[in-house]
Amino acid sequence: MMSADPQKLLAELMTLPTETEWVEFKAATGAYDFDHLGRYFSALSNEANLYAQPYGWLVFGVTNDTPRAVCGTRYKDSADALNKLKHEVAQHTNHQLSFHAIHEVVEDQRVLLFQIPAAINGVPTEWRGRVYGRHGESVSPLSLSEIDRIRAPLVDDWSAQVCPQATLAHLDPAAIRFARGQFREKNPRLAGEIDAWDNMAFLNKAKVCLEGGITHAALLLLGVPESTALLSPAVAQITWVLKDERGIEKDYAHFGPPFILAVEQVFARIRNLTYRYLPNATLFPTEIKQYDEWVIRETLHNCIAHQDYPLGGRINVVEEADTLLFTNLGRFIPGSVESMIHRDAPPEVYRNRFLAQAMVNLNMIDTIGSGIKRMFRIQRDRFFPMPDFDLAEPGRVKVRLTGKILDEKYTRMLIENTDLDLEVIIALDKVQKKRPPGDEEFKRLKALKLIEGRRPNLFVTARIAAVTGGKAAYIKHRGLDATHYKALVVSFLEKFGSAKRVDIDSFLREKISDALSTQQKANRIRNLLQEMRREGTLLCDGHGPGANWKLTKPAGDSEN
Repeated sequence: MMSADPQKLLAELMTLPTETEWVEFKAATGAYDFDHLGRYFSALSNEANLYAQPYGWLVFGVTNDTPRAVCGTRYKDSADALNKLKHEVAQHTNHQLSFHAIHEVVEDQRVLLFQIPAAINGVPTEWRGRVYGRHGESVSPLSLSEIDRIRAPLVDDWSAQVCPQATLAHLDPAAIRFARGQFREKNPRLAGEIDAWDNMAFLNKAKVCLEGGITHAALLLLGVPESTALLSPAVAQITWVLKDERGIEKDYAHFGPPFILAVEQVFARIRNLTYRYLPNATLFPTEIKQYDEWVIRETLHNCIAHQDYPLGGRINVVEEADTLLFTNLGRFIPGSVESMIHRDAPPEVYRNRFLAQAMVNLNMIDTIGSGIKRMFRIQRDRFFPMPDFDLAEPGRVKVRLTGKILDEKYTRMLIENTDLDLEVIIALDKVQKKRPPGDEEFKRLKALKLIEGRRPNLFVTARIAAVTGGKAAYIKHRGLDATHYKALVVSFLEKFGSAKRVDIDSFLREKISDALSTQQKANRIRNLLQEMRREGTLLCDGHGPGANWKLTKPAGDSEN
């Protein structure tokens, strides 16, 4: 048991043998590469798991020589910088894992102790889609045997458990018939055999049941409504809610098993209205549905497949004027959507693997883990905003689909006439939605010269705007030079004779770049007026907001 006192903890770590795989010392007297730090995070987290330690430790400000010596570090020398670092690390791990704590020891020299949680839930800790470990003094990918040791399951698959009280009578005949048709479509080579199987043989071969036992997955997908009592305390329910523009509930409906049929019932409730583009026949079709049908079904199927049923919550579908919001209970095991898209491979661990595989066999989902990237591609090809995955609330996943385009010309030309990859488009989508991209995304967009402005006020550059015909919007964001705004002030005062500062502020505020905050706009106006007074263009009869501003040469005066 390590000491809770940081000073004593440092002394204990420094006395450990040099071959301790879950501890690493770095001098790090100044800057330190962020990617190298992330690789050590992954490696030390995984080694802590393998060596049955609750935490791994990365120590900055201590040499790795023998004997070890304190040399001090200036790395991230403020509390704000260290807190920001914790958030940045979480963006690149597969389950949003970050430092449990960062301890500062400051006596003669400053030392940082990064406390790294061991890999959790039998899942190796990844850094940017890769799994690292320690091998002597180096950091390198974990071996397959080490990964298998970490992946040892900690809990059973709830969906694969057999319900002793359940029989075939608890399964809906219509749902079984529909499932047979889906299975036949998925397996055309077996079409001649499927009709000869009795129901239990079919369910066993489709891997919905286990050796004649009715599983929780079978009750969810094929059970009669009354079978939900056998799942208690787990809840099997999908709720659809319709809200108006003010967020007031207008209608709702609840749907229980069999989920294989309920999906279509929910889909029938959703008002997938026709969206009409602005007339431009050479670029756009006249009409398109707000939501792609495959994307709706895939999102709902994901909620069914990944819901943490024993928690006792419902799956919700909330329909508003231009959005659909899907929510389900359970931590998003892959950690982040970006990591899944970057890795372009299915996750290694599933909450309900048996249920997910059964849904694949019954043709409800294509293949496990491939649907999310396809959702993004479909939205991109339709020129609609990317799906929004909100993972901020612990133990709940929210996915929002937007049923309208943000900028027709921008979206169409951006996707069809550039070579930007999906990761860049996702980052630009955040900028369009006025959401801050991650630090790495920000750096990449800046390097590609696709965005301008200062965080948090970012906007798309003229390079894209010029292609899309959005030059007017770009100029509004970028702003014009001081000469333009001075001319506007002169025109305003020529018309009204004089004006108070609040009137001038109101007149100019909407004309100044949207990349500036309200306070920055106010500062620019103040500086502009002071500059015009120094130049002799304006006079001011006092101080503060009540003072009057006027031209030194009133309108109509002329020189003779």
